[in-house]
Amino acid sequence: MDFRNKISSSRYYQRNVKPLELSVFESDRGRIINSAAVRRLQQKTQVFPLERNSAVRSRLTHSMEVQQVGRFIVQTIFARLEKQELLAKTGLAGLERHVESLVEMACLMHDIGNPPFGHFGEQAINDWFGRNLADCYPVVAGETLQLPDDLVRDICGFEGNAQAIRLVHSLLNLNLTFTQVAGILKYTRCGTEPKPTEGAPGHYLKKKVGFYFSEQAYVNRLCDQLHMEPGCRHPLSYIMEAADDISYCIADLEDAVEKDILDLDKLSGALKSEFADIVKGFSHLATQPPETFDLPTMLDKAKTKAARFDATAVSQFFIEFRLKILHPLVQYAAERFINNIDAIYHGHLNEALLEDNSYAHAITKALKNVAFKYAFCDKEVEARELQGYKVITGLLDIYRPLLQCPRAQFNQVMAQAPKAPLLEKRLFKKLSGKHVHAYSQAVKDQDDATEFYYRCRLLQDYVSGMTDQFAYDEYRALMVID
Repeated sequence: MDFRNKISSSRYYQRNVKPLELSVFESDRGRIINSAAVRRLQQKTQVFPLERNSAVRSRLTHSMEVQQVGRFIVQTIFARLEKQELLAKTGLAGLERHVESLVEMACLMHDIGNPPFGHFGEQAINDWFGRNLADCYPVVAGETLQLPDDLVRDICGFEGNAQAIRLVHSLLNLNLTFTQVAGILKYTRCGTEPKPTEGAPGHYLKKKVGFYFSEQAYVNRLCDQLHMEPGCRHPLSYIMEAADDISYCIADLEDAVEKDILDLDKLSGALKSEFADIVKGFSHLATQPPETFDLPTMLDKAKTKAARFDATAVSQFFIEFRLKILHPLVQYAAERFINNIDAIYHGHLNEALLEDNSYAHAITKALKNVAFKYAFCDKEVEARELQGYKVITGLLDIYRPLLQCPRAQFNQVMAQAPKAPLLEKRLFKKLSGKHVHAYSQAVKDQDDATEFYYRCRLLQDYVSGMTDQFAYDEYRALMVID
């Protein structure tokens, strides 16, 4: 086991591979932080769409919090490995800052592929293509063009994780190191593959689409460069995932309290009840948790501290509660990483670090369940999600004529030829130049079916790249809603 095989300075567009120096990953950091995809996160939904309260998290502020937790996990792992004299044996000696930067930037990027209106936006895109794709096939010389089943599956399986890979490579052309991109390759299934059945080998690693057919060649090369077997993850993606799990389960509840969906008493009661039920369900666990993972006691201590304040009671509660939760969960994630380091190194550990039916798992699951029951199912959230669903499906309806053009006619539309249909020319001019460039590069020397696949991607790229507010405004403008 030598982690230097997994941490490489090589890039897709590069003639000579540079030495494994920190400056290589600092370059990645600069490219990511200055990218448009990261800037757009400030106006994309975390839980509450079109939120005007700036104290409530956006995807950007959430990602910054994940970034900090990821950094903490890396530092904890390295401290433990040093104490156990395993740094040299694993090939990680001298690489702490390299790994820290890689994980931080993976955490910052992990949501960049999410469409407007979050997971409801993903569902809207997939539902629209599932219902309408067959009706959009162009007719050429009296025959209707059709996509093969595997490409239909790929187009109807839009996923934020896969779109993130497409963004950094095909759309933004950031030319990040393969190692940096591997940190956000959370799932290992191509969109053309069927979803595996529950309990099948590698089911967890393939439960969602990780990359599309359009990036398959790139991912194959990434895996080859980093000695990753098919269907396996990169080790750093496990850390990014754990940081996300720790961060969002607390943050979503804090936002729910900020918006008066929950108060501290109701939150505390709901979490205690949920935690007790989950521990009972994990039958091998004792009913009374050890002090480190005693969620009810953590809640009581946080409430006691909050009671000493008035105007800042809520913020003081969450400061204390986050501290009580964060340290044991980070320590446990680091412990799990080290205890499973061989499986993680090879990328075939088929579960998240914090999903092992432990007390740590019970805590994160309780937090997520309460957030789902109260925050995600709040009437305001559901109403906004329905608005978002209508906005995205409405935009796709408007742009549908671009898919229905035969290829020759679409080429005329792209060239803004005088004989090209006026509506399609106007719609095309609204598309992003970088998306059109990616489409044009991809369809060179391709058959008509593959061209149509990339035209569907072009439309998905445009709509999914919108912020919540831009999508809302664009829909209102095109539907002539004052």
